[in-house]
Amino acid sequence: MNQKKIETYLPAPEKYHIKLGYMRLSDSAPLILSKELGLFSKYGLTVELNREVSWANIRDKIIAGIFDACQMLAPMPLITTLGATGIRAPIITGLVLSLNGNGITLSPTLWEQISQTTNDGKPHSPQNFFTDSTRPHLGELKKDQQITFATVHQFSTHTLLLRMWLKAGGIDPDRDVKIIVLPPEQMVDSLAQGVIDGFCVGEPWNSIAVDHGIGILATSGFQVWHNAPEKVLGVLESWHTRNPATHLRLRLALMETCQWLADMDNRDEAINIISRKEYLDLPDHYLRPSLTGKISYNRAQGTQEFPNFHVFSKYNAGFPWRSQAEVILRESEPLIGKILEQNKISSLSQQCYRTDLYREAARHLNIPSPTQDYKPQNSH
Repeated sequence: MNQKKIETYLPAPEKYHIKLGYMRLSDSAPLILSKELGLFSKYGLTVELNREVSWANIRDKIIAGIFDACQMLAPMPLITTLGATGIRAPIITGLVLSLNGNGITLSPTLWEQISQTTNDGKPHSPQNFFTDSTRPHLGELKKDQQITFATVHQFSTHTLLLRMWLKAGGIDPDRDVKIIVLPPEQMVDSLAQGVIDGFCVGEPWNSIAVDHGIGILATSGFQVWHNAPEKVLGVLESWHTRNPATHLRLRLALMETCQWLADMDNRDEAINIISRKEYLDLPDHYLRPSLTGKISYNRAQGTQEFPNFHVFSKYNAGFPWRSQAEVILRESEPLIGKILEQNKISSLSQQCYRTDLYREAARHLNIPSPTQDYKPQNSH
């Protein structure tokens, strides 16, 4: 589609130059590739990408107006709008950028201990780690030393996945273990130095730990919460109100890129681009496992096929399901420190997860979208 045709059927953007924040993660691919493949330009936008080191920085800079939009943790629009972290600002998303993409990685020492204390007393393979017969039993381990896990933000899908996984093994995440927050880039070094015993983080940091023999990938986020929302496109609600046409064009470009990424034949090209110094600045062999779906759980073992480790477009991946927003809020209640009333959960989900904005963009791209805002959830 040429630029002239686009300009005739879309309203003119209120802003042409956009600043976007993203993190040094494999699932930043949609933002990077929208720029490199010319999709932002196709929709009349000039986009400046800014790599950040922490999710707190991302949140603070969008609130301060330094960023127009950003890659954001799926819980962040809800939690920031609620004001649960002490900072209140209405943030919305009309597009989920990716599903899945996380893993829970343990130190080899902890992995060996858990392998010896499964329900049936038998060794187990990592890909079946979350089955009923091989749930983790940490309660009998390290009685004289608290086990410490790390996640990337107090209110992140990572934290929720880790808590779900622990609870499924009969472990109280608030009493039996310690959970701290570290930036993704510090996870591997912290595990190597014994500061933590395990972490839940996005790729490529699990693969890097496995590649160096520092960690064992115990389970993927997919195995804990099937197709959970991971990253979203976040904007201030007030920014959207002032810039609806710009926001629409931004979503259109990213949705086209996500469709391109859905073709596994394009993943090698994507890896070559996002690995560059100006983007993730990482060797491509660190990015390849999760993006090609060939995962190594243990350096001593071969790879296993996992084509849905990162999902960018399949399964209505971009649709901001309000039912998923409700799960996020319910699972966050222990972290918030109170039970939220259902009407509060419903209103937050409707305010922050803007299904109408997704459907608007989907109509322009002739992409089918769900007619309902809620679906049954299959998190454990």
